[in-house]
Amino acid sequence: MNASSCDKDSFNSLERCYSREVVASPGTSGWPFVGQTLEFLKAGWSGHPEKFIFDNIKKYRSLIFRTHLAGSPAVVFCGAAANKFVFSNENKLVQLWWPKTITKLIPSTSNFEESLKLNKMLHNFLTPKTLEPYIGFLDIIAQRHFASHWDNREQVTVFPLMTNFSLALACRLFINVDDPELVEKLADPLEQVLRGTVSMPIDLPCTRYNCAIKSSRFIINEFTTIVKQRKTDLEQGTYKSPTQDLLSHMLLTGDDNFVKDSNIAEKILGLIIGSDTVGSACSSIVMFLAKLPDVYERVYKEQMEIANLKSLGELLTWNDVNNKMKYSWSVACEAMRLAPPIQGTFREALTDFIYEGFLIPKGLKIYWNANSTHKSAEYFPKPKEFDASRFDGQPVQPYTFVPFGGGPRMCPGKEYARIEILIFMHCLVKRFKWKTMIPSEKLIVDDRFRPEKGLPIRLFPHPKA
Repeated sequence: MNASSCDKDSFNSLERCYSREVVASPGTSGWPFVGQTLEFLKAGWSGHPEKFIFDNIKKYRSLIFRTHLAGSPAVVFCGAAANKFVFSNENKLVQLWWPKTITKLIPSTSNFEESLKLNKMLHNFLTPKTLEPYIGFLDIIAQRHFASHWDNREQVTVFPLMTNFSLALACRLFINVDDPELVEKLADPLEQVLRGTVSMPIDLPCTRYNCAIKSSRFIINEFTTIVKQRKTDLEQGTYKSPTQDLLSHMLLTGDDNFVKDSNIAEKILGLIIGSDTVGSACSSIVMFLAKLPDVYERVYKEQMEIANLKSLGELLTWNDVNNKMKYSWSVACEAMRLAPPIQGTFREALTDFIYEGFLIPKGLKIYWNANSTHKSAEYFPKPKEFDASRFDGQPVQPYTFVPFGGGPRMCPGKEYARIEILIFMHCLVKRFKWKTMIPSEKLIVDDRFRPEKGLPIRLFPHPKA
């Protein structure tokens, strides 16, 4: 079918242009300008982000419905079959699309070709073979983080510490900078940028979005300085490192698109924003372990079996993380099922196509959401209950557990995220038990899944042997 004579911005005109068998999906465009964005965000703020999805599925009796999100008309795809369709048709029928709130904060994200090249580079860089030499370095940074921010304290607030922790590890991996002062300097601006990614795009003084833009420019300037110095060091042959960091990899193997210093700095910021989702996952793990003492005891037993075999000062190894933390990873997966660090992402239709009898015109935005399968009883019986055994043994049904997306656009840092989470869990449980200071505190979604009050906890250190 050819939709060239149709008004692609109007679902009604599309229905007139096509036969009765092929129609626009059910739904509503919501309010002028904002569409249903506020309704979508309110569901997350309430602690039940899946409510927006399942209310519309029930209302329209359809796993596909139209809406208006992030400033654009969109259609929401739900369920495992929809996930498979989106992931399998990447760069064929659909391609990644970012809302304007993000492209203004990180301009390089609007360049699709550059994004593809960077994604390919990341997949080549963030392999198990590449990451294996980093395990010891990441363990050192994690231990230093706990020594500086957790040890000798009766109480901590977990969520803001996770931004600091994820940022420190990302700086070491991506740009080979191990500088606690730089991490402290960037932590608050990074938080401002993250909060701005889901704000209303109103660039007026003191608005959340305006603060995010200023913070983004500040971080990019800091990274640009680092890029310039690294270029000089590489050209002069003075840069030495026991591991290959991503920045050096980009400078040595990238093409002309990776030459401009500020462009590289923007890409690094984008990567660090992506890696911060691990901090969200770690926060939810801390909350669930506090609420589930039996689960905590099993994780503690597993991690102490590893710790007790270590001599004083001996670091974690690839074998420890990859082969000896099976139950801990099942717990992490169940936490990410209930509180997915990536709620979903947008795609854009590259051409007109038909999905489940509904017309998807070229240019229409498509939103897939992890909660449509993570919270569905069809795929996970008793979906509201925490049950780590779901991930212990037989693999889950394909395209149902998607905390890192899927297909060619699957998060290239998935393996790195696994390592970071498990190192964090190891360092945490071998030091402490804890209890939440706000028993009724809930997990909400703003810029990412987060404890509503930041998750203050009281620490109970284990007796030292």
